Amino acid sequence: MIPRFVFYAPNVHTGGGFVLVRALLASWPESIPLTAFLDMRAREQLDVPQGALVHWVASSASSRLKAELRLRKAAGVTNTVLCFHGLPPLLPSTAHVVVFQQNRNYLGLNSLDQFALKVRVRLTFERFVSRVFRHRVTEYLVQTPSMQRAVSRWYGARALSEAPAVRVLPFVNAMPNPSERNGVMPEWDFVYVADGEAHKNHRVLLAAWQLLAQDGLYPSLALTLSPRDAALKRELEALALEAGLQIKDLGQMPHENVLALYVTAKAMIFPSISESFGLPLIEAAHLGLPILASELDYVRDVCSPEQTFDPASSVSVARAVKRFLAVPEPVLQLRTPHEFWRELLHAVPE
Repeated sequence: MIPRFVFYAPNVHTGGGFVLVRALLASWPESIPLTAFLDMRAREQLDVPQGALVHWVASSASSRLKAELRLRKAAGVTNTVLCFHGLPPLLPSTAHVVVFQQNRNYLGLNSLDQFALKVRVRLTFERFVSRVFRHRVTEYLVQTPSMQRAVSRWYGARALSEAPAVRVLPFVNAMPNPSERNGVMPEWDFVYVADGEAHKNHRVLLAAWQLLAQDGLYPSLALTLSPRDAALKRELEALALEAGLQIKDLGQMPHENVLALYVTAKAMIFPSISESFGLPLIEAAHLGLPILASELDYVRDVCSPEQTFDPASSVSVARAVKRFLAVPEPVLQLRTPHEFWRELLHAVPE
């Protein structure tokens, strides 16, 4: 039997994961037989390698279950299965199963409190699948040392011999050319390329922009929210109108447009509290775009930010923006005990 490689990527149709799927398919070595399970919603945007056997998977539960049954049939003992959607197979398999883990939600590393009920139910089920069927995984692939440590802790094997390998194997598609910024007049002071999922931390960012406005500072900020972020968009529009904030949502855009957006910005701000990779950080750093980001391990894994902040504090975010803009920030003025009494007694009415 000729070994086949099975690329299993249902439900990967947007964001950084989709960018990576498209890049991997475009560079597939056609001499190796390929079976691919791909998301139906991305069908018009993917170039499938010639000769590949493709199963298009819809977003329905019945289609996903049918895909799992076909996966079990396709995953023979001589085959390798790459589960690019981050979950182990639901059914037993004799294949070499590799899970590309880039979703920290599956590991229970992020709170689900801010997600809508439907999303919380789905993520709870996916966390269950990740843990209960983790013994079917031969190897995990991650893209940063931080994720390697996180997956190893989460797996929780009693002995090293019981744990699958967790290999750091980062990759990116073509990077933007740094020379593209030469001579370009910036249109935005800051950009934040992210959808509106809770861990992306947009509300703390908006609160920081409100604090800056109270100090008479109105830096421009471009966002890229998705169609699923209607509630956050309404909140953004109301705040911008109320406080005169210079924030605009450009909407979700193709990756090529995102790369072009970087060129029109003075800096990237990235307040996310949790990332498995942080592709926008890598792209911005390659382009030479200054970065203001959370002081967290995942950031330091991939770039050296110009300014960092506590992502839980809107005050910290606002102060980092001020430092970048070279706006002085007053520090606490200490007094002697004599000065303390003088000021206090002077304020007490006779």
